[in-house]
Amino acid sequence: MKKRGKKYLEALNKIEKGKAYTKEEAVRLAKETSVSKFDGSVEVAIRLNLDTKKADQQLRGAIVLPNGTGKTKKVLVIAKGENAKKAEAAGADFVGDVDMLEKIEKENWFGFDVMIATPDMMPLLGKLGKILGPKGLMPNPKTGTVTTDVEKAVNDVKAGRVEYRTDSFGNIHGIIGNTKFTEEQLLQNLEAFMSVIIKAKPATVKGDYIKNISIATTMGPGIKIITNSFDK
Repeated sequence: MKKRGKKYLEALNKIEKGKAYTKEEAVRLAKETSVSKFDGSVEVAIRLNLDTKKADQQLRGAIVLPNGTGKTKKVLVIAKGENAKKAEAAGADFVGDVDMLEKIEKENWFGFDVMIATPDMMPLLGKLGKILGPKGLMPNPKTGTVTTDVEKAVNDVKAGRVEYRTDSFGNIHGIIGNTKFTEEQLLQNLEAFMSVIIKAKPATVKGDYIKNISIATTMGPGIKIITNSFDK
């Protein structure tokens, strides 16, 4: 059994075992129970009543959080001509086409956090699927990273866009900020994230859609949230 540090145990004592809190209480507790020496991330974990063997119950998408994530992401855009110029003007960190793909393949270069590509470049990207896929870097239309509107895509990432997708157990994890954020900022981001997940509910789901919601800071304990906290 993993031995927990003194700070973690002190933080854990602030959380009532088995209790689910209101979203406002949970956000306050998350900040109070942060134990990292750095500005830790605040993450939400959602367990959904999904059968991910069914294609329509595999959720994937992206959301631009109202207050960003607290992190600056480096963006690589794979595009040519006018789209490449637009990407540069929008503030993409790296822009190119075959040259950048060769750099990734031959030099094992991954100096970026997000890759955006125009549809016409996807055939060239296909052979890098085995490299980019496992790292979660393969562009995808569902997350807005395969698009002709590269300007919007770059702006969204820089503004605090986060991707989400269900794992094989129907769980979704996402960053909603960091411990420097105010309670109000974290709450706004949490509500925005949950709103997107709720709207993405597949029509074929029977019974309760949301089974469990919790938030936690980096290295901090999990805090359960009342599942109907986000009902309108």
